[in-house]
Parts: sequence; C-alpha cells; structure tokens
Amino acid sequence: MTSTLQPATATEAVKRPGRWLALSVLVLAVLLVAVDATVLGLATPYISEDLEPTGTQLLWIGDVYSFVIAGLLVSMGSLGDRIGRKRILLLGATAFGAISILNAYATTPELLILARALLGVAGATLMPATLALIRNLFHDPRERSLAVGIWGAAASAGTAIGPIVGGFLLEHFWWGSVFLINLPVMAVLVLVGIRFLPESRNPNPGPWDMTSVALSLVGVIGVVYAVKETAAHGITWEPVAAGVLGAAALYAFVRRQLTLPAPLLDMRLFRNRGFSGAVLADLLTILGLSGLVFFLSQYLQLVQGRGPLEAGLAELPAAVGAVAAGLVAGTVARRYSVRAVVSGGLAAIGVALAALTLLDQSTGYPLLGAALLVVGVGAGFSFTVTADVILSSVSKEHAGSASAVSETAYELGAALGIAVLGSIVTGVYRDFAAPAGTPEGAHESLGGAVEAASGLPTNTAQDLLSSAREAFVDGLTIAAGAGAAVLLATAAAAWFMLRDQRLDRGF
Repeated sequence: MTSTLQPATATEAVKRPGRWLALSVLVLAVLLVAVDATVLGLATPYISEDLEPTGTQLLWIGDVYSFVIAGLLVSMGSLGDRIGRKRILLLGATAFGAISILNAYATTPELLILARALLGVAGATLMPATLALIRNLFHDPRERSLAVGIWGAAASAGTAIGPIVGGFLLEHFWWGSVFLINLPVMAVLVLVGIRFLPESRNPNPGPWDMTSVALSLVGVIGVVYAVKETAAHGITWEPVAAGVLGAAALYAFVRRQLTLPAPLLDMRLFRNRGFSGAVLADLLTILGLSGLVFFLSQYLQLVQGRGPLEAGLAELPAAVGAVAAGLVAGTVARRYSVRAVVSGGLAAIGVALAALTLLDQSTGYPLLGAALLVVGVGAGFSFTVTADVILSSVSKEHAGSASAVSETAYELGAALGIAVLGSIVTGVYRDFAAPAGTPEGAHESLGGAVEAASGLPTNTAQDLLSSAREAFVDGLTIAAGAGAAVLLATAAAAWFMLRDQRLDRGF
C-alpha cells in the first residue's frame, strides 16, 4: 500500500503535546453514540408497553436513526473537512444532547420516530469527525493504529456501559431516562473539547454542494426503505418506487461527483482495493450482526425473564472481547497480515452466529456468553484493522470524507440488517398460533404479547406466552443462521480483496 504520509509533518505531529488528551475527548463522542445505540434494545419492551407501537413502528424506532445517519454521513464528513472538524463535532454533540431530551419525553410512537430521526442528523456529525481528527492527530502509523484501537475499544465499551447503566435506570425510572444519560457525557465532551481539541480542515475544500447532499440523502434512504418494506410486506408498488428513486439518486450522485472539481466524495478512493475491501467488509459484517443484536435484549428479557440490568450484564462478554481485541489488532495485523486478521475475525463471528442457531427458550448462559465473547473478539479485530486501512489510504485533507464512507457502510449495514434480519424475526413471529380471544396486538411484537397476556385468564395467558416465545425464538435462530452465512461469505471475500494489504510500520 502506498503511504500518503509526509515524514516531516509526521515528526511534528509525533512531538505535538496533548494529542492523547485530545483523543480522550474523541472517545467521549464515540461513547455518546455507542451508548445511545445499545440502550434502545433494552428499552424496547418498555416502549412497547407504554407507547403501544405496531410491529412496523417498532422497527422504525429501531432503525430510523441508522437510516438518517447513513444518508447524511458523507455530507457531514465533507462539511467537517470544509468548516472544521472540531467545530462540527462540538455543534453535533450539543445538538445530540438537546435532541436526547426530546427522545426521552416522546409521548407517541410517531414522535419517538421523529426524535430518533433528528438524533440521526446530529449523530451524523460525530463519527466522521472523530476518525478524521485521529487521522490528523496521529501521523505515525503505529500511534495511529493504537489510537484507532482505543477509539474502537471505546465504541465497544459503550455497548457494555449502555446496557448496564440503561438496565439500572430501567429498573428505577421510566424508559425515557435511558436517553438522558447522553447529557453528562455531552457536557464533558463540549467543555473539554473546546479547550484541548485542535481544529483541522481541508485548506482547499471547494464549495459544499447542496445538490450532492440531497442526492445522497434521497438515495440512501430510498434504497434502505425499499429493502425494509419489501422484506416486511413483500413486493408492492411503494417500496419498488422508493427503490427506483433511491437507485436513480445514487447514480446521479456518483455521476455528479465525477464531474465536480471539488466533489462531496472523491470516488477515486474506491480505486484502492484495500479501501473498497475494508468498506465492503464493514457493511456486510454489520448487516449480519445488527438484526440479531437488536432482538437479543428482547430474548433475554421477554423469553428468559431476565431483568434489564441482568440482561445488560449478560451482553458484557461481547464488549470485553471487542475491547481486548481492538487494542492489539494493529500489532497482530503487522505481525501476520491484514487479510488474516480481518478474515479470521469475520469467520469467528460467523461461527459464533451459527452456534446461536441452537438457541431455545431454556438455553443456558454458557453457550450464549461464549458466543458473545467470540463475536466481540472477531469484531474487535476486524473493525479496528479495517478502520486503520481506510484512514491510511487517504491524505489527511480528505480524512473526513474517507471516515464518512467507513461510517456510512457501518450505519447502512445496521439499517439493512435490522430491516432484513429483523423482518425475518417479525415475519416468523407473526404467524404463531394464538389461543382464542387473543388481542390482535399480540401478533405485532413479543412485547405486545406480554402486554396482552396480562389481561387474559391465567391458562390462556400461559398458552399465549408459550406460543409467542417459541415463535420469537424460531425467528431469532433463522436470523442467526442468515447472519452466519453473510459473515462467512464476507470472510472469504475479504481474504481476496485485502490480498497484499499492509499497515505502515512507522518512521
């Protein structure tokens, strides 16, 4: 791989004091987004009970954040390159905290969906800015690998902190409290970031093309909406029209970028096989994982009867594995190879998901905990190394755009995963045989069945819950099998696409 780094600049960067303290601020931003994403799964049963959303509305609550953030990441990453990454990070963090309050006090499913969408707008400013600032803070490849590892470990730690703190809050307060934990993190991020984060931007960025912004937003949301609706309800004219519109917008977006003197996204980045392979690996990995993860908290609580705090602690092995692997991933990739670490990590996740096809209502924790640990280790190795490959493939002036492509793949994969795999779970669940007199809402979601059972005679309620839980687990195991197939195929693709890829060894 050809390095784009300039040794003189790197020497200055290595000697500059305060870069590790600045990294700690970026870690807070990552925690902010990761915690928000993970607490929602725990809160879902309580949201179902309080707001009574339909199954479709529940999926929208889960994935509209990813839809919007995926549609805006490239635009916001490019905007950060132009107006300053520190500025857009601090503005986005402030907005993220304020909109979290709107999420916390939403009174209808429609309002919560809107609040989650607005949170996606704010979140789109955060992740590209953090990775781009790392690219500009750490020019020595070994230091950058460690910084990216810490960045990734923070995201994984957020997935652990979110459920544990969220579980504690859910046992003592109402479901909206899980969104309010964003506020103290945001406050510290802004106050410390103003003081210690250096500003960086592209010195010759060109104008911010609003037509490109609109095309990317319409394109991503149109395509994802089409996939989601087709998976949930079959082929109808609405998703087909949305898909055609989205595909046409993305085609126009690409054509426009190739003609602009200062494009929103430099399409030449994809000529680099390592860059393209890393982005594709991220997208398909998250697609295979996210739908399953979204429903896992419901399995732990509504099927196995764990409290929210216990459910949060049960998911801890995944975060522990990801943190440990992320911190050593760069070193391991340099000793062996990029493709060995990425493909091996993805294959490990695939095998762990395959093991989860053995789940039933009474599965003991050792199998689940071991599978989650392997998933965490595999993800820690894969995501850390692919992020390092993406950052080292571009010059520091274009770090925001490249980081945005990486994050777009992540969020687009999350949206598609929840849409496709989540729809598998929902589709299988809806067909369960319910006893006579069961309210229609019981077929919308497992949370709805639990709520419906509370108003039925004891024997009828037990029959309803037994049938509903069995159907939910059947859907979950099918989704796990589909996820395993995606991950194993991605591992094979990464082995070929990342051939001869190497991480720079430093100066």
